[in-house]
Amino acid sequence: MKTNSAVAALAALAQDSRLAIYRALVQAGPGGLPAGKISEIIGISPSSVSFHMKELTHAELAHSRNEGRFVIYSANFVTMTGLLSFLTDNCCGGNPCSPACNRACCSAADSVDKAP
Repeated sequence: MKTNSAVAALAALAQDSRLAIYRALVQAGPGGLPAGKISEIIGISPSSVSFHMKELTHAELAHSRNEGRFVIYSANFVTMTGLLSFLTDNCCGGNPCSPACNRACCSAADSVDKAP
């Protein structure tokens, strides 16, 4: 994944409703959810769902398909996996992560957070 794609995906997820919608789509799996069901789950209006889905689709985090008179939205797992790989690229200095390495990385991050 290129940096500009990662920034677009992170920007799309940096809003409460879109993050909640995306999490619902991930939980639903590849079958996806109709817009009305997303509206019920998240507790926002169907027009708001459409607005937020436009942003998620533009960032390639979601797909839509028509089934009869319904629009079904689903998470784009390829983009999600690419974003996770981008974020964790060269984790632990490029070495394979292990529980010991994770503790070391956390300790280093903690000391950076506590720096004056």
